[in-house]
Amino acid sequence: MSTPHRVAFLVYDGVTLLDLAGPAEVFKEANRFGADYRIVLLSPTGAEVTSSLGVRIGVDGAVAAEPAPDTFLVVGSDVYPRARVPEDLAQAARIPAAVAGRVASICTGAFVLAAAGLLDGKRATTHWQVAAELAARCPTCRVEPDAIYVRDGTTYTSAGVTAGIDLALALVEEDHGPDLARDVARALVVYMQRAGGQSQFSAPLQGPPPRSPALRTITDLVTANPSGDHSLGALAKHLNVSTRHLTRLFHDELSTTPARYVEGIRFDMARALLDQGHTATQAADLAGFPSYESMRRVFARKLSISPAAYQRRFRTARRATAGDGLAG
Repeated sequence: MSTPHRVAFLVYDGVTLLDLAGPAEVFKEANRFGADYRIVLLSPTGAEVTSSLGVRIGVDGAVAAEPAPDTFLVVGSDVYPRARVPEDLAQAARIPAAVAGRVASICTGAFVLAAAGLLDGKRATTHWQVAAELAARCPTCRVEPDAIYVRDGTTYTSAGVTAGIDLALALVEEDHGPDLARDVARALVVYMQRAGGQSQFSAPLQGPPPRSPALRTITDLVTANPSGDHSLGALAKHLNVSTRHLTRLFHDELSTTPARYVEGIRFDMARALLDQGHTATQAADLAGFPSYESMRRVFARKLSISPAAYQRRFRTARRATAGDGLAG
């Protein structure tokens, strides 16, 4: 019998209730489709806390008294973009983060991670209104204000409020694959992936990041802006290395070529855009394909169908689930 995946949320006085409830609901709903998440709520001292709405939140225990979580999430609050994070709260984040399989923040929870030193030297995001403040408090962070969520190794940060749902769905997809995550998204009547974000597409969330810092720089660059100029020459110039050396890095670590990697990211972006209702021409343009025809060839090679046929199948599946009765 498999061991449940422990998902621990750090809560504290003033937390935004939706930052907690939205992601927690994703993990709970995933259990209906075969996942095995055990959700626990932790506070710095083990005492109940009060949300920004005045709702009291009971907890399962204190941070220091709980076993190591598999996933540790810090909930956001309106308080700490305006005030400094107290040391006891920062320490409450450090303790489980040191032993967790992965660490994440919801919205302004990134300020707690930053105060704990957990974002130093990493890419991160938060609510766009306070992104500049996060960058000021964590000068070594590379803050991306337009991203829905960002992954840097085993650290994840998400944008404002409902972006926590996007992040939770991505974590479920990482654990159980896109089919189960899509079932959860449909059950909750939310988009599985939103268009317009920089790092919310499924491909970059699958598998560990490259070991080489140089290659990691390139994959992050492509993921953040799939439609940019990512020719072999441009990517090699970005690192100030030869095209041969860059090609060798991709071959040794990712068993692919730079061109195939870029194509794969663009394919996943185009597929997500089609899932969300964009036309095939729009998807090709937004994903960075030189033309619709070039995108069509990739779909034919990978899926043996055209983009239009793929979109019809997805829409048919959505209509088929529309009659599923759900109380609520």
